[in-house]
Amino acid sequence: MRLDALFVNGRFTTLDPGRPEATRLGVFGGRIAGLDEELDGVTADLVVDLGGAPVVPGFNDAHHHLSMRGQRLRELDLRESQVGSLDELYAKVAERAAGLPPDAWVRGAGYDQNKLGAHPTREALDRAAGGRPVWLQHVSGHMGVANTAAFALMGFSRVADVPEVPGGTVGRDTAGLPDGLLTEQAQELANRVLRPVAHEDYIRGLALASRAAAAEGLTSFTEPGVGHGLAGNGSWDVAAFQEAVRQGLLLQRATLMPGSPNLHDVGDGRFGLDLGMGTGLGDERLRIGPVKLFSDGSLIGKTAAMCCDYQGEPGNRGLLQEDAEALRAFILRAHASDWQIATHAIGDHAVEVILDAYEEAQARHPRPDARHRIEHCAVTSDAQVARIARLGVIPVPQGRFISELGDGMLAALGPERARGCYRQRSFLDAGITLPGSSDCPVTDGAPLLGIHDLVNQRTAAGVPFNPAEALTVAQALHAYTAGSAHAVHEDHLKGVLSRGRLADFAVLSDDLFAVPAERIGDLTVAATAVGGVLVHDAAGFAR
Repeated sequence: MRLDALFVNGRFTTLDPGRPEATRLGVFGGRIAGLDEELDGVTADLVVDLGGAPVVPGFNDAHHHLSMRGQRLRELDLRESQVGSLDELYAKVAERAAGLPPDAWVRGAGYDQNKLGAHPTREALDRAAGGRPVWLQHVSGHMGVANTAAFALMGFSRVADVPEVPGGTVGRDTAGLPDGLLTEQAQELANRVLRPVAHEDYIRGLALASRAAAAEGLTSFTEPGVGHGLAGNGSWDVAAFQEAVRQGLLLQRATLMPGSPNLHDVGDGRFGLDLGMGTGLGDERLRIGPVKLFSDGSLIGKTAAMCCDYQGEPGNRGLLQEDAEALRAFILRAHASDWQIATHAIGDHAVEVILDAYEEAQARHPRPDARHRIEHCAVTSDAQVARIARLGVIPVPQGRFISELGDGMLAALGPERARGCYRQRSFLDAGITLPGSSDCPVTDGAPLLGIHDLVNQRTAAGVPFNPAEALTVAQALHAYTAGSAHAVHEDHLKGVLSRGRLADFAVLSDDLFAVPAERIGDLTVAATAVGGVLVHDAAGFAR
């Protein structure tokens, strides 16, 4: 038999209990044809010597906004690594504005008021931008700041006329005028003039982000929200992903979550996308996954719906973006129409509302192995963890938040309630299959950094975050591979290197299991293979 490719002299960690390690892997038609002795006597069109490098199954991010990552790569970078104070932020805005036409937008993203001391303000952005409209998105994506020229383009030539928006808030100064901050659904005031991004620019952003993700070992991801809605872009999002695949620009395998506003009555009592399209439509490169809906907001932005007040803010328990009855009605309809459902719920109150709806949906229309998800599932009680396990719900927490956002989350919750924040081991101990995810570009998306945080549980300030929730390296690797595949019903295809599965893997600079835990984040990816084809080859193995 002649194979397409043969990878030899590697140290493969397969995650297959029947064959946990291997040194050779053969590929035919994009799938694993065999390992080690199963390959004796075969030849291949391409033989790649990995030089004894360690190899793991391809990383799979269960919640990664690749399209948003691509657009942010084209905007002003306001993350902590680039901007250390509000004065520096305003200077960056002024510098960008000076190089733009008089009516061009100044777009930026990634700022965190917890690290800058406060949000930017409308009036300060007016002074920095020289009359140009400005929109700066918070690192969480759940809020942003506009200046006066931006409000004018939204239709409010007098900022006093900016209305309140259900499911969100409009920040006000002491005079009652908008200070520029728009949270949650109030961001739609900006989105309606900024979206959709031009089709070609959207595809260009996908290509930028895909190349960056390939260099991080990412071979699969789930995009949480396409189309209309808070996390999407517009009507042509799926077509843009299709075109990126056709042009060879999308290097990973993608599962796309349509945002909830895209579902509607399609006749015969069904609820979904036109022509009855639903969860599972597509192929190994691009498919439709769960429907994505939002129940609440951000923990570091203190808009997530909590059972109790935020630390130091009496009366502030966040908010639901829609009332509980509207969320329940949507979930019941989507479940009855066979959709897998993925609901953004961060606060413990929001989690409870969604669990109630999921349980009722299953009671009314029993479906085996529905695998409904709670995206983030950030603050949970012991009783909620047990209920999640009993209902077969998949929590999708972000280990990456621990180092990048952990200090802000601890401040928002206080020490006692923080013990229930971004659980990991508790979910595993309850028998739940845990996925790995980053919520990139809210945080740096590199899976090795995610594994580092899951194992080490330390914030950027070096403070222990939730040590009792720390995972072993093996558990963290399983989450970022097989766990994420399970979260979208693809565990029969991905996450394990065994015969018949997709030939997706990452070659590492050092052994994940041998380096000290505190060095995991320093590892790099030497090569990334999707379907046995090297889509990233920093080490030059294919030369």
